[in-house]
Amino acid sequence: MAERQVTRTGKDTNGDITRLCNHGEHWSPRTKSEAIRDIDSGVHTYFVSWPDGRRTEVRVVSGPTGRYLRTDRDSTTRNNLADLPDC
Repeated sequence: MAERQVTRTGKDTNGDITRLCNHGEHWSPRTKSEAIRDIDSGVHTYFVSWPDGRRTEVRVVSGPTGRYLRTDRDSTTRNNLADLPDC
C-alpha cells in the first residue's frame, strides 16, 4: 500500500470532487471512482497536509446521491477537499 498526498482537487460545476491530484506524481490525476476503488481495496490511501500542519485522511462516505470522497479537518460539516486549489 502506498500513501498518496493530495494537493489539488478537480470539481464539477456543483463543487463535487471529481478527481484527486498532486502535480508531478505518476498517479495524478486520479478520478473519484479510481480513488474510491483504491481506498476500498486498501491498495492506496490518500491524505492532505494542511497549511496549519494538520494531516487528514481522505475517506469514502455514502451520501444521498452515492459514494464520495471527503476529509474532515475542522468542526464544520463542509467537505474540506473543496478548499484545495483546482487541478
